Amino acid sequence: MRRLGLFLTWFVGLFLFVDGAARLAGFAPYVEGTTRFGYAAWLAPWLGITLAVSAILMLIPRTAVLGLILVTGYLGGATATQVRALDPWFLFPVVLGALSWLGLYLREPRLRALVPLRTE
Repeated sequence: MRRLGLFLTWFVGLFLFVDGAARLAGFAPYVEGTTRFGYAAWLAPWLGITLAVSAILMLIPRTAVLGLILVTGYLGGATATQVRALDPWFLFPVVLGALSWLGLYLREPRLRALVPLRTE
């Protein structure tokens, strides 16, 4: 369980970090995507910093819960933006968030004790 949890955490965390770094670097597809959803182009680097820092915090064991809470907020905003724009990919950030929490749940016994899944 722990290995699968680590894999999920690192898979999603690295994906989000690269996404944030690309926004911070100002890669054209990311800036165009930001403006397509109604945000100003100058916000792309700030969104990138927010996502990259949140992903890094999620990958550090001591700050994983804080990072995951921040990532969840970011992904919630992404979901709301995509729903508002009628984008059919609105479930993608939901799935990333669910996989992130599943990864933490599988590798953190204190979280499993706090939120037990009952089979009764």
